[in-house]
Amino acid sequence: MAQKQVFSKSEYAYGEIKQRILADDLRPGAAVNQEGIAAELGISTTPVREAFKRLASEGLMVLATHKDARVTELTFVEARSLYELRLNIDPLAARWAAERRTEGDIAAIRAAVSALHPLTGTAELPALIAHREFHRAVYRASHNQPMIEILDSLWDKADRYRQFTLKYRTDTEPEIERVRAEHQALADAVIDGEPSAAEDVMRQHISRSLGRQAIEKLRPEETPES
Repeated sequence: MAQKQVFSKSEYAYGEIKQRILADDLRPGAAVNQEGIAAELGISTTPVREAFKRLASEGLMVLATHKDARVTELTFVEARSLYELRLNIDPLAARWAAERRTEGDIAAIRAAVSALHPLTGTAELPALIAHREFHRAVYRASHNQPMIEILDSLWDKADRYRQFTLKYRTDTEPEIERVRAEHQALADAVIDGEPSAAEDVMRQHISRSLGRQAIEKLRPEETPES
């Protein structure tokens, strides 16, 4: 019983801290004191320390000292690396999804695309979650478990770069409509069983994504395109 209670508090601390990072309430580079966050959450430092370790293993925090951690900085190198991975993996996942989707997958994709909200300004967490759930519904339809695990592991890091880009981008109705149309076209291609179309739409979508735009915002002036 005691172990279950400690686990529950660790999960609680992990969820609370992670949400603050993804919502940009804890900014890149921000110091997070173990004792301070424990007092704020009304729990002991042990579950907070476990949460720090878990977030560090996911690349969202850096353990600074025994009691402190920092939110991982956003970097050009990481933004480019995430983009390179997604530009190659997501289109393949979409192709396989169109080839392998089941009736259950189709229902999940239809529900997810209908729940999407535009990512504008500093996006609220529900909008980010809806966006994630749509893409997850697509790549889970690939029925390739290693690929699904890779894309799941990338998503939290990628969301931080989406939030970063949204701060600097001026949202326009044509841009909002473009993204909406791409999401719908992707859903339709997978549901209709059109692998080439699904792959092409996904590649185009990633190539114009917030993650791609983050690279340009973070690019050092002296860094070549390659």
